[in-house]
Amino acid sequence: MTESQPSEPVPAEPLPVEPIDFAMAQKVLHAQPFSRLLRTRITRFGDGAATLEIDIREELHQQNGFLHGGVLAYAADNSITFAAGTTLGPAVLTTGFSIQYVRPATGAKLIARATVAHSGRRQAVVRCELLTVSGAAPAEGAEGAEVLCAIAQGTVLSTA
Repeated sequence: MTESQPSEPVPAEPLPVEPIDFAMAQKVLHAQPFSRLLRTRITRFGDGAATLEIDIREELHQQNGFLHGGVLAYAADNSITFAAGTTLGPAVLTTGFSIQYVRPATGAKLIARATVAHSGRRQAVVRCELLTVSGAAPAEGAEGAEVLCAIAQGTVLSTA
C-alpha cells in the first residue's frame, strides 16, 4: 500500500460573467415596479459604474420640503447594485449598505453615481455619491451645479 501525497490546492477558475449592456440594464430597471413609480432613469452603465437619475417632485418630499431620505436610500441601493452588476453579472443582490446624509436634498434632480471599489468572484464593494442639481441656469439652459447630499457604500453578492 502506498502512502498518498497531499495534493496542492487547485486554484478555482473564475466564474464567467455574463455581460450586460446598457439596453439590458434599462430593461432590468424598467422591470422594477418601484423604480417605475419613482420614474428612475439609468444614464450610465458599464466599466464598474452606474448612474441613476430621478427628477425631484413634490410627492417625493418629506414634511419639511426636502427630498425624503428613503428616496436617497433607494437610489443608493439600486445604483450600487447596478454598478456591481457590471463586474459580477446580472444575478446580484445587495447584502448590505450604509448611507451618510451630508445635507438636506433639494433641487430639480437627484443623481446617484456608483463605482465599484473592489470586485471579487462572488462579491463587490461599491461606493455611491448622491447629488442634487438645481434647475436650468439662466445662461444657455445649462443645469445648475451638483451638490453632494449623501454618501453610501454597499456590498453586493452574486447569486449565480
